[in-house]
Amino acid sequence: MAASRTTQAALFSVTGMALIGFIDNFVRVMAQDIGLWQFHLARSSFVLAMMVPLALAMGWQVRPLRFWAVAVRSFFIATSMVLYFGAVAVLPIAQVGAGLFTAPIFILVFSALFFGLSVGKWRIFAVMLGFAGVLVLLRPEAGAFSAFSLIPVLAGALYGFGSVCTRQYCEGEGTIALLTGFFVVLGLWGALGLIWFAATGQVTDPARDGFFGTGWQPWVAASVFWTAAQGIVSVVAIGCITRAYQIGEASRVAVFEYSFLIFAGFWSYILFNELPDVLGLLGIALIIAAGVVIILRSGQEST
Repeated sequence: MAASRTTQAALFSVTGMALIGFIDNFVRVMAQDIGLWQFHLARSSFVLAMMVPLALAMGWQVRPLRFWAVAVRSFFIATSMVLYFGAVAVLPIAQVGAGLFTAPIFILVFSALFFGLSVGKWRIFAVMLGFAGVLVLLRPEAGAFSAFSLIPVLAGALYGFGSVCTRQYCEGEGTIALLTGFFVVLGLWGALGLIWFAATGQVTDPARDGFFGTGWQPWVAASVFWTAAQGIVSVVAIGCITRAYQIGEASRVAVFEYSFLIFAGFWSYILFNELPDVLGLLGIALIIAAGVVIILRSGQEST
């Protein structure tokens, strides 16, 4: 029975990651017509309009038990996603995903620094391995490096801190309450970005100003379709991942989340003929190895 539940959890997790790895590749398509802030406001509004009425009809808990805790957690997780989606529009998705998946490394570091977690030799080794992977991936001495390359790693750090907040302050909170808080803050980020561009009177153009630097744009059929598709597929994917954690042991399920990098790279190659170079693949492999070691040793706090 335990083996069967583990297999089911793995299938749910891998399915969720496959869906995200596919749909996130189309952010660069949306970026041709709209900006980051418009995307987040529209997608969050669409998701909340679907999710909240359904949750209320099903009797699921939407209101958080501790508003401040969910708000803090949502701020860090949502901000990491703002950076992630901004980077996906211009960088290879496998590289951006690898930066985001440094989160377990930062979870360990933040837990040790701020909450007194005992860290043994294996996880110290994993942090060093992950740091080496980041250096190989970013290659700060190479001509391909830019400050923008740091954004995925910053997204990983913020996601990691948000995850620590989830563990430390959000015990007992319902999944729907956490998802609602996340999408509300993400939508607020979108609204604030659009308000800033409107207040400054800037006339922006996605082709000229990029995904980060574009204010409100007229909707066209393609951007409406892909924004709605992002919302629907993301909700299904998050539902699969949530179900995986409900029926499987957390440390085992977390390892399967790294399948995202495989699916993201696969679809990037199929859709855009884009693959990381040899050093990029090496950096990704080192980050995956570090994350897996940290996750597998997480049940043994002193090792």
